[in-house]
Amino acid sequence: MRDYFLKRLALIPPTLLGVTLIVFAITRLVPGGPLERAIMEAQVMDAGTGSFSSSAGQTMAISEDQLEQLKAYYGFDKPVLESYVIWLGKIFRADLGTSYRYNEPVWDVIKSRFPVSIYYGLVTLVLTYAVCIPLGVLKAVRHRTTIDTASSILIFIGYAVPGYALGSLLLLFFSVRLDWFPMGGFMSFNYDSLSPSEQWLDIIHHSILPLICYIIGSFALVTMLLKNHLLENLAADYIRTAIAKGVSFRNAVLKHALRNSMIPIATTFGQNITLLVGGSFLIESIFDIDGFGLLGLTSILDRDYPVVMGVVLLSSLLLLIGNVLSDLLVALVDPRIRFQ
Repeated sequence: MRDYFLKRLALIPPTLLGVTLIVFAITRLVPGGPLERAIMEAQVMDAGTGSFSSSAGQTMAISEDQLEQLKAYYGFDKPVLESYVIWLGKIFRADLGTSYRYNEPVWDVIKSRFPVSIYYGLVTLVLTYAVCIPLGVLKAVRHRTTIDTASSILIFIGYAVPGYALGSLLLLFFSVRLDWFPMGGFMSFNYDSLSPSEQWLDIIHHSILPLICYIIGSFALVTMLLKNHLLENLAADYIRTAIAKGVSFRNAVLKHALRNSMIPIATTFGQNITLLVGGSFLIESIFDIDGFGLLGLTSILDRDYPVVMGVVLLSSLLLLIGNVLSDLLVALVDPRIRFQ
């Protein structure tokens, strides 16, 4: 098993190289990049007043020297592979480049979004599994009862409503009409003047509505996945044999059937690591949360390619580590599995 995981870890660097090379080539080939935008702005900028002109006769064309300077500034003056090697060399020096939009190091731009995204992602992950696993066990044990039917209706209603649509409704009702919660943001404007306990309460107050939108979509998947596999294990011969030998039904469920039913949960757990930083850009847009997901979307729309590459690099790395973690959790949950 040790050799298997060492091989999986050794595959992470070449996989990252392939992913980043493809994305890097796409950023150089798609139209409408930063170079085209700079040329367009320069062509419609009035030379005398510095204001934008509306008539074609008053526009100016940039010179060849200016064009070459723009290409050198944005890194388009070299072939794709050579530019990628230069970018890769900066990565080994822990330099992700400089953002075109913010004119700051990419790592500083990304780092400022990490605390917000990790907070929402970690709380969402903990709450999802802390609620869905006991609920899935309860639904399996109380199958076809009133509790099972009522919870299934609520779960699938929540699953059918997109998180961003639910966020708009929650803001309209609880923020605009009732004024119970703030309209958005991660903290209040007077956050720095509050005491430590008041700061935590302020963050929690701002987090309730976004967390509801984050969690609602995961409830149905995790709960029903655990319930269905637990029902299959409860109907298996080894459970009936254990009960026939004197094992209580509670111990048969918690010590035998539940562990086998956790295998599909463990399989998908590692992939959720990307949620710790990725989040949902739609929910972040609605609640005005300056997180990692919204940063990735705005960087794509603004053609801020250094930030795009930084987001892709970190997201891909987390996903690959999550896949290895999933295999490790499966091996821990199911001792019958031996990776060769």
